[in-house]
Amino acid sequence: MPPFPEQEKRMDPVRELKSGALTALLVAVAGVVLGLLWLWLAPRIPLVSDGKAVYLKDTEGEQAVGADGTFVLLALAIGVLTGAVVFWRHRRGGVGIVLGMAAGAVLGSVLAWRLGVWLGPTGDLIAHARAVGVKTVFDGPLALQAKGALLAWPIGAVLTHLLLTTAFGPRDEEHSVPRWDAPPPPPLPGA
Repeated sequence: MPPFPEQEKRMDPVRELKSGALTALLVAVAGVVLGLLWLWLAPRIPLVSDGKAVYLKDTEGEQAVGADGTFVLLALAIGVLTGAVVFWRHRRGGVGIVLGMAAGAVLGSVLAWRLGVWLGPTGDLIAHARAVGVKTVFDGPLALQAKGALLAWPIGAVLTHLLLTTAFGPRDEEHSVPRWDAPPPPPLPGA
């Protein structure tokens, strides 16, 4: 059975590739927003120096875990938003769009992580401790300890897109789906 005309456009591999690449690029650029939000909202790790070494000001603090958790929650929220926007813009879907969205989300997560680290407090603790002085509290560098957090955005985006496609996506034509509940054909005469 030949495909429907609207499916022919969707099945064009060149068009799928272009749409997927454009989607990946646009989603990855949104990583700048995630990086800036993470930098702004992540808890800071307070450090102090005694002139010889750098120590945590609060040894029982959970700021490092909080920075990872903040990244995960922000990435999931942006993933849900990304999945919804991509579904809204491309209701007909296609494998290229979804793969582009997932690849762009991974690239965007890496971009956000590196941007937050780059714009955050310096990673050279010794120079920073010397600059602020002895017994002065200063912020430690922003770091992502759990690298699995980079997958929160693509997972959130793909799951959201899948749920929206399931609930509101285009349906197959009725005649293309076999009916299993139809009554059996009448018996042949003379049988």
